[in-house]
Amino acid sequence: MFEAASCEAGTREAPRVETKAGNGRLSAPASLRLHWPEYLMEAGESSVYLFSACVVATLLWHPHSPAHRYIANDVVRHVSMGMAMAATMIAIVVSPWGKQSGAHINPAVTLAFYRLGKVGAWDAAFYCGAQLAGAVAGVALASLVLQGAPADKAVRYAATLPGNHGDTIAFAAELVMSFILMSAVLFASNHKVLAVYTHHFAAMLIGTYIAFESPLSGMSTNPARTFGPAFFGGYWHAVWIYFIAPPLGMLAAAQMFLLNRGHSGALCAKLHHHNDKRCIFCHSGFDFPVPLGEKA
Repeated sequence: MFEAASCEAGTREAPRVETKAGNGRLSAPASLRLHWPEYLMEAGESSVYLFSACVVATLLWHPHSPAHRYIANDVVRHVSMGMAMAATMIAIVVSPWGKQSGAHINPAVTLAFYRLGKVGAWDAAFYCGAQLAGAVAGVALASLVLQGAPADKAVRYAATLPGNHGDTIAFAAELVMSFILMSAVLFASNHKVLAVYTHHFAAMLIGTYIAFESPLSGMSTNPARTFGPAFFGGYWHAVWIYFIAPPLGMLAAAQMFLLNRGHSGALCAKLHHHNDKRCIFCHSGFDFPVPLGEKA
């Protein structure tokens, strides 16, 4: 099987490049044959993220949890949840799987990188499917390990649901948060000095959102994050918010990035760039970047 170039080779320097569209032309069977490890990694990472969300939410909000007795303030609980999920995010990104797959764990992120031309069409489709399936698996595993405790009405499988201000405010909040999150990722990941800190910026924003925005929308910015709990709890009445607002916000950020960069494009679709894992993004799966002005 062809080994794509490592991300480190593609991001140590940042020349303006264009890539041949080899990865975009791959058929579904070819994409599966060549990139199935990355798809499974994305599923596993999404599973870990939702497992962590369910476990932490159960510890903080379940009425029979020891932590619930000692942390009676909802603000403190949300801050604790934010810190835990930020740490989970960093751990996923710097893991061997995260370094190779890019640690999107979010269909909206994948679609934004697809818009930027860094993810092939079938890769995007399989990534999104893997992320959704992984989210369901993560909630299922948490329910099994915790013997059904995440189903308690105080926990609700760590579901992301609109707050008391209604669907419109929740939609607007998800849209704005997603735009800011993707903008930060793109700015950092394409900056020579800040690129190595991309995952830290993303984790800090996620932690801050969970800590302070959760009462408005439940803080998702991620269709897979919402889908896992909704699948088990039947919370479908507002799922449209989280399947529309985050992708719209992140696609808007991608479009803004292209306009600001003069359509020169992003360097890579990974949140952790400087590593020796293979990269199916920087070089379109098959092809190394070709400097502008040279024939591919």
